[in-house]
Amino acid sequence: MIDYSKLKQLRSETQVSFSLCKKALEESDNDIEKSMKLLKKWGIEKAEKKADRETKAGGLFSYIHHNKKIASLIELQSETDFVSGNDDFKKLGNEIAMQAASVRSDTLEEFLVQDYIRDPGKTIDNLIKDAILKFGENIKIARILRWELGE
Repeated sequence: MIDYSKLKQLRSETQVSFSLCKKALEESDNDIEKSMKLLKKWGIEKAEKKADRETKAGGLFSYIHHNKKIASLIELQSETDFVSGNDDFKKLGNEIAMQAASVRSDTLEEFLVQDYIRDPGKTIDNLIKDAILKFGENIKIARILRWELGE
């Protein structure tokens, strides 16, 4: 039997659909930690399945550091305008733009393996895979630009 307080907690912490959270809790005997590991595993599997799907929608996101000396611009793509218009997708774009300004990387591949500055146990690639699980469609970073004053 599902512990609905744990279902609410898991949903709140992961932002994954109630049905997937419920399934994870059922398979882990209401253990939050085990459920989170299952959701992460499922997210990686789902991301791999969706990787070849075309991403023609999305948005451009920018960040300018408070000192006005560093800026970034990223192109974050999704499959549909429905997802790219979602507030959580926009938040993801803004977070990735802030990361791009904060931590220098020479390539997109190098950027994807960086630790996420708000959660060092998670890489940018993990952040994208979590979003794929949450939104149910392919999401990818297409381009990253970073400027530093005087460069």
